Amino acid sequence: MSNENKKKVLIVEVVEDDAPLLSVLSERFKGEGYNVITAMTGEDGLDLALKNKPDLIVLDIVMPKMDGLTMFRKLRQDSWGKKAKVVLLTNLSADDRITKAVTELEPSYYLIKTDWKLDDIVEKVKSCLE
Repeated sequence: MSNENKKKVLIVEVVEDDAPLLSVLSERFKGEGYNVITAMTGEDGLDLALKNKPDLIVLDIVMPKMDGLTMFRKLRQDSWGKKAKVVLLTNLSADDRITKAVTELEPSYYLIKTDWKLDDIVEKVKSCLE
């Protein structure tokens, strides 16, 4: 499959707390045949999302400069971003702020990292892209 035909996945993940996860997710998705783009801040993630229009975004919530929920809200303000598929992947359990954001922004999935094995995360992303 040529690069143009591969599905694009953008991973927006903090490196300070999860450098291994960003690297491992990136390698796993590449191994599954996806084009992978990575960002380490919400600002960069938003820029890359709007420029590259990936088929799916894996988004952390706790990030420097612009947190994931702010990035997600800004993404939803864009005509393409309104319908973008987003998987929230975080260590935060759902408090009122997150529950409200999930209800408003409608991610494809909201996954708490500690509750999911890597293989399960990859399967969820694959199911979103089918």
